[in-house]
Amino acid sequence: MVDELEELKKKRMEELQKKMEYPNKPITVDDATLTEVIQKYPKVVVDCWAAWCMPCKMIEPAIEELAQEHQGQIVYCKLNIDQNRQTAQKYQIMSIPALLVFKNGQQTDTIVGAMPKPMLQQKIAEKL
Repeated sequence: MVDELEELKKKRMEELQKKMEYPNKPITVDDATLTEVIQKYPKVVVDCWAAWCMPCKMIEPAIEELAQEHQGQIVYCKLNIDQNRQTAQKYQIMSIPALLVFKNGQQTDTIVGAMPKPMLQQKIAEKL
């Protein structure tokens, strides 16, 4: 009985520590750091945006909320395409906002366009 309790305690501590390692807000990535983040975390959503893009600014609060809600499960990133043309070209970003969705290091989808938070959440969940 004591061993079982210790095992449960250890497992819970590992879960809490893992969750703490996940950011609770979008992290900024660039051409040099994106691959590292995609490989470090099993589930990553990259918000490709630009300062001049009004639809990008419209979904920004939703992305921030999703990052908080999914802490410990999904890492959200922000990538300024004007400053990171290499990544934009690699993933063929033609329209923004665009969300690149990665699972276990592999891209599973690109979600293009501004939409309400529930719709974003549903589309992300479908691909992760």
